[in-house]
Amino acid sequence: MEQKHTWWKEAVVYQIYPRSFADSNGDGVGDLNGITAKLDYLAGLGVTVLWLCPVYASPNDDNGYDISDYRAIQPEFGTMADFDRLLAQAHKRGLRVLMDLVVNHTSDEHRWFQASRSSRDNPYRDYYIWKDGKEGGTQPPNNWGSCFSGSAWEKDEATGQYYLHLFSKKQPDLNWENPKVREEIYDMMNWWCQKGIDGFRIDVAAFYAKSNFDDGRVAPGALYGDFSASCINQPRIHDYFREMNARVLSHYDVMTVGETGGVTPAQAVKYAGLDGGELSMVFQFEHVDAGERIVGKWTDRRPQMPELRRILNRWQLGLADKAWNSLYWNNHDQPRVVSRFGSDAPLWRTLSAKMLATCLYGMQGTPYLYQGEELGMTNVYFEHIEDYRDIEVLRAWEELRAAHKATDEQLLRYFAAIGRDNARTPMQWDTTANAGFSAGTPWIAVNKNYLSINAADEEKDPDSVLNYYKKLIALRRENPIFVYGGFVPLLEGDASVYAWQRRYEDRTLTVACNFTPDTVPCTLFDGAAGETLISNYHSRAAGVLQPYEARITLM
Repeated sequence: MEQKHTWWKEAVVYQIYPRSFADSNGDGVGDLNGITAKLDYLAGLGVTVLWLCPVYASPNDDNGYDISDYRAIQPEFGTMADFDRLLAQAHKRGLRVLMDLVVNHTSDEHRWFQASRSSRDNPYRDYYIWKDGKEGGTQPPNNWGSCFSGSAWEKDEATGQYYLHLFSKKQPDLNWENPKVREEIYDMMNWWCQKGIDGFRIDVAAFYAKSNFDDGRVAPGALYGDFSASCINQPRIHDYFREMNARVLSHYDVMTVGETGGVTPAQAVKYAGLDGGELSMVFQFEHVDAGERIVGKWTDRRPQMPELRRILNRWQLGLADKAWNSLYWNNHDQPRVVSRFGSDAPLWRTLSAKMLATCLYGMQGTPYLYQGEELGMTNVYFEHIEDYRDIEVLRAWEELRAAHKATDEQLLRYFAAIGRDNARTPMQWDTTANAGFSAGTPWIAVNKNYLSINAADEEKDPDSVLNYYKKLIALRRENPIFVYGGFVPLLEGDASVYAWQRRYEDRTLTVACNFTPDTVPCTLFDGAAGETLISNYHSRAAGVLQPYEARITLM
């Protein structure tokens, strides 16, 4: 099936974590007016869509992913008038806006849950998933573990039942089987679309359908059972998304991207097939989950390029002419890509950041750029648990230490390597106090390397990571082959070089990326290889790729 040309396939999305982007009032927390003040920077970068992580009212147990009111703005971020101004100013600059849709769960402070837990016969009781416990109610209904450590069940002493929370106990799961819940959600989505937003990033989109509540399998070394066989990518999920599309999405010119953990290419085609019946595209996690894990999800081991290539090629080929890929290295839940897949050593940081950008933008799909990625921001490498703010890290610290699964030293290494707070430190704008993020005390510490990595300096440096991203984004905008060209893998047995071709009409792009700090053989560009569109080296040698060299040619 030929790919239909659409604006969201041609888009470049910039993800904003509002709490850490720009603080306009000096309280140490980023806000909506701070984002509005930086819209010219974003437009100048060349991105076309802004994805806002949640800005709704929230008690902030999970930094805004626990929502208490879907139609109100978190006071720390500003007011609804501030949001309306941001939306209008973004649209004025040709920037579309995606909201984060978090409807697998609410906050336990949402009015629905407050009513639901008040009694077993309350009309809102069935808005959430309540079950009787085992052994006379003294044990949870099953052994499922929460994504944030501990049991996925919390007992409510007032009513004697347990409610399901696949994340924090302050994030009770909604019961999507209840049509009243779905109606509430669709009504809220329509409200935002009528306000003029341009789409949704859909949080844990694969989790809504729960198929059974039998005990989950306990993996070796795990403390609790795995709920994935009952709660992730269940068949009923597609009924929900087709209904959502019919009731909301198909009535507006919007883009949607579903966060679908555990999804395969074949399953992704069901979510994001070219028939347009469900979503525009999905996020998959195979590439960012690559590499050996030591304790649960935690590790300090680096993934190897051949594994990364195998995964990414599988997705490029598996979705070809069937669905649409989303392309990303970073987001608010992942470590910084230059630290994870490249090298943040001063000698190699700029080169490897540019190489990784070339790799991503050379593939077919819609690219997502996470704040600071365009600067080559690195992991923060906190040395003390007191520096962390992420609930996932803090719960893992308590649980894994108590169970003697890892030492303090090991856990701090794992958190420094892949912890979520690596992505959540403040945006590094300039060399002034707090990297120009805030006049107050930031809610989380600024990375100490902001004096050498910041937007103000990189704007002035023609060889900076920032200006390289601008060139890449401009190339993608000017050459349809970057968007619609087919994907043909090359050098699949090479241990160092990841390479492929893109073909569209009578043109061929050749892309090659050296993932190592060594000079390695590569003859792809010898002879009549075409025009070099972009490279992270000014001088290039025949028959080799230099350390972390990346090159794209057009023939």
